[in-house]
Amino acid sequence: MTLDPAVVADDHALAAAVAEGAGAALLALRGDFDGDPRALKDAGDQLGHDLIVATLARYRADDSVLSEEGKDDLVRLTAQRVWIVDPLDGTREFSEPPRDDWAVHVALWVDGDLHAGAVALPARGVTLSTAAPPVVAAAHSGPLRVLVSRTRPPLEAQRVAAVLGAELVAMGSAGAKSMAVILGDGDVYVHSGGQFEWDSAAPVAVARAAGLFASRIDGRELRYNQADVYLPDLIICRPELADAVLAAVAG
Repeated sequence: MTLDPAVVADDHALAAAVAEGAGAALLALRGDFDGDPRALKDAGDQLGHDLIVATLARYRADDSVLSEEGKDDLVRLTAQRVWIVDPLDGTREFSEPPRDDWAVHVALWVDGDLHAGAVALPARGVTLSTAAPPVVAAAHSGPLRVLVSRTRPPLEAQRVAAVLGAELVAMGSAGAKSMAVILGDGDVYVHSGGQFEWDSAAPVAVARAAGLFASRIDGRELRYNQADVYLPDLIICRPELADAVLAAVAG
């Protein structure tokens, strides 16, 4: 992936370009693929990983990288700059054309906190990033919509929906659900039961840049570049809903 020098000079623009470029390659792979969906999942994971890692090695050679599809090099724990990436978030949805609820995540952690991030939604032709913080869609006039996994809606999300009189909206990848709050396709994303740093780093960076609330499910801070990369729960919502959502989760 060859990028313009002006893009390379800025971490935020670089994150967006890398996510978008990987997304374009994944779209092309999916369009040309004629085989078993399981093979498409594997091919997509590998293609996205290889492109992102090669591009970061070219333009940010001194930075560490934590990728879902790569071997974890614990040198990152002493690094000042760590890219946290999910080359293909929502492999199931990716393998089910024409579904568009899959994503590419690229985030940059610097000195203890998320610094930049981008979430590409390639099948929708959309990339949201900290390079140009997105504007959150106007508040929905109907019942609140709580975004949940297609296969395992967590009990906490069901509790939030019951307490707040909300509807559950099933969707694929964590990136797609997080960005749905910005794009106006949902109001609250509640997840529990298993995620890792790469599942939420880029979505949280972009959500925060847009002014959304993001935390652990009990309100604690989300911490990245940890020795244990398991980060199992997440809330992203419109800021005016945060107190009510946290109270509903707590019961």
